[in-house]
Amino acid sequence: MPLSILDLATVSAGSTVGEALRTSTELARRGEEWGYHRLWVAEHHGMPSVASSSPAVLIAHLAAATRTLRLGSGGVMLPNHAPLVIAEQFGTLHALHPGRIDLGLGRAPGTDGATAQALRRGDADRFPQEVAELAGFLDGSFEPGHPYERIRAVPRDPGGRPPIWLLGSSGFSAQLAGILGLPFAFAHHFSAANTEPALDLYRTNFRPGDVLDRPYAMIGVSALAADTSEQAKRLVRTGSLAMLKLRRGMPAPVPSPEEAENHPYSEVEEEFLQSWEANVVHGDAEEVRAGLAALRARTGADELMITSTVYGGANRLRSFELIARAHKMTGDIHDSPDTDSSNFVT
Repeated sequence: MPLSILDLATVSAGSTVGEALRTSTELARRGEEWGYHRLWVAEHHGMPSVASSSPAVLIAHLAAATRTLRLGSGGVMLPNHAPLVIAEQFGTLHALHPGRIDLGLGRAPGTDGATAQALRRGDADRFPQEVAELAGFLDGSFEPGHPYERIRAVPRDPGGRPPIWLLGSSGFSAQLAGILGLPFAFAHHFSAANTEPALDLYRTNFRPGDVLDRPYAMIGVSALAADTSEQAKRLVRTGSLAMLKLRRGMPAPVPSPEEAENHPYSEVEEEFLQSWEANVVHGDAEEVRAGLAALRARTGADELMITSTVYGGANRLRSFELIARAHKMTGDIHDSPDTDSSNFVT
């Protein structure tokens, strides 16, 4: 089973955005060496702990620093942007790095309401129409009489374009991905209770088409491996406290283990953290490997995309290295039978 990486260019307390982005670059380089299948970056805005607010820019940088690793958006929040702009950006990325770029699309704002307004956010209810518009620009395939029939997204490669994925944390995009016959990625890492219902909706509604002849489901998984179980337990609390602060409306860089240990948690906060951490696969390398295997068996996912919010770039790199070693990912898995059997570019 392919394993992939979802990176948020995490900023830790006491570090800089530049350091976070350099860690992301190193993660892409090493992730390619360790055998990860793809690395996606997520669009978020106004969050001091996340430096991946501009996926297309970051993808271009990571693609220039790697050779074979697939790179993409996990995702671009389509209602924040004009479809033509996204078609031009990802058409450019595809022209520079053919066969290596994925275009994952989401409909959430990736931020709070005020910031979404500042982004000139469009109507999320038009998401299906905007997906169709974006595909039309990428393919040059508008029907005769369409108002955009004569508009061309440049650059555009007549011989191919980045595959479109739909992303979601509920049933809406799951159903739409199925109806359109597109690959689907579900955000299990922050919507665990909805994972299996959403995957069921996707598979039930799936219609084979030009892109896929069978469903292809990937789930985002929060996972953290360390050299010992005790170390992993200590480190996982740093990401949990960062999430707690975000939910409290006080977003901040990922706190240190010392801050996480000494924070005066209320009973309600401790309950939230324990509930959150129950869905983070963490421990030593073997414990994480077993946890990921159990999750894959339960959901039937075709691919797992691992994300890790943890204090310190070195801890993030170490976690992905340990997970790769536990899965014996010592070589290139881009030609694995699991992904070759579908007829979209993986």
